[in-house]
Amino acid sequence: MSTDEWKIREEAPGDAGQVFEVEAAAFETPAEAQLVDALRQQVKPTLSLVAEAGDEIIGHVFFSPLAIEGDVAPSVGGLAPIAVRPDLQGRGVGGALVRAGLERAPRLGWKAVFLLGDPAYYSRFGFELAAPRGFHYVSEQFDAGFQVILLEEAALDGCSGFVRYPAAFDAL
Repeated sequence: MSTDEWKIREEAPGDAGQVFEVEAAAFETPAEAQLVDALRQQVKPTLSLVAEAGDEIIGHVFFSPLAIEGDVAPSVGGLAPIAVRPDLQGRGVGGALVRAGLERAPRLGWKAVFLLGDPAYYSRFGFELAAPRGFHYVSEQFDAGFQVILLEEAALDGCSGFVRYPAAFDAL
């Protein structure tokens, strides 16, 4: 499947069922699919994008607001989860979803985006390890995969601390 056979768009209200199916199929359990359902209800603003081939959703990415503990912190977002239908993984769908989300994230006022994932994969989008910048997720044991990308130069200067995800992530 080539990139001209699918498109990326904002998730629409009628997409929730197909998004759940894609998320559940891409992971070992339906936990990430349930997370998306919970985040839709619990947090604002959010950014939810789908990759669509014809009338079928083949991929999904979700961004939600995060908080940085400390005195003054800029508005930031988090990328999670991201899923592509298993039979279409490795064809650029996930990467296109990440790029489209990062392009739209500043419209929500976010100055940076954090994620927990494989640095070898996410570095291609400009993500770098967050710990050298003074940011951690839950504990320092996650430092090897906790990453950040600045959407505005110097956005995190003078800021550091633990990054807190919405309560819905506690169920994972």
